[in-house]
Amino acid sequence: MLQRRTIFPHVIEINHQAGHRLGCCVYLVFDGPDWVLIDIGYEETVDEIIELIRQMDFPLSHCKMLIATHADADHIQGLARAKQLLKAPVAGHPLAAEPLRTGDRIRTFAEIAAQNIHLEMPPVELDRVLDEGEKIPVGGIELEVWHTPGHTDSQLSFRMGDLLFSGDNIFRDGCVGAIDAHHGSDIPSFIRSLKRIRESDVKWLLPSHGPAFKKDNKQLDATITRLESYLNMADFGTCATGWPLMDEWDQELSEGTLPG
Repeated sequence: MLQRRTIFPHVIEINHQAGHRLGCCVYLVFDGPDWVLIDIGYEETVDEIIELIRQMDFPLSHCKMLIATHADADHIQGLARAKQLLKAPVAGHPLAAEPLRTGDRIRTFAEIAAQNIHLEMPPVELDRVLDEGEKIPVGGIELEVWHTPGHTDSQLSFRMGDLLFSGDNIFRDGCVGAIDAHHGSDIPSFIRSLKRIRESDVKWLLPSHGPAFKKDNKQLDATITRLESYLNMADFGTCATGWPLMDEWDQELSEGTLPG
């Protein structure tokens, strides 16, 4: 049996548990034997993730839900495989239902010809739709659903006490999820979602990429100001050639560094 490496009470992040990067953050939220997964990542890592969960002595039959924060391939390509193995219902925002059901490779960012990205996108049906204000029980705790569009129209976040599983809204370095109209990005909505996070009393943000970090309103203000400038910039694009935060995270994962 593997020792469980929680990053917060009731929360295991699978990359942190593994000690190396498997892909996007995959959060296992649990109370007693019951658990849910927030995102699953790529299809090629599903078996490894489920084996890690089994080795941590979580009953596979007690997976209550597989949650999609939004319908991007790097978060949900493995959903169909995970659903098959765990026999658990898949949930996401209503606007994620169609691209997931049809395996839409453009909307899910599985196909980006200009960057030589050509991924399969196995279709999967949502068994439950989640929208603003709903509550997801996990044993004796619950996740509150926030609809935080901007990166995509289907972007969800989940509040649990003073934690917010914040999706691709903002990362530790102040970057945000890619802004691209092909998969439903909307800058005014993005700004409103970031302002909602800034104005909330949550203390920790658990993003979909990179390490968890303390909410910093000065950082959020700077990011909001930057996005406001994009509203009138014809040269704005999403063609960054690298992301130093991921190199930092690789080192932190190997060292077992906790949020702080």
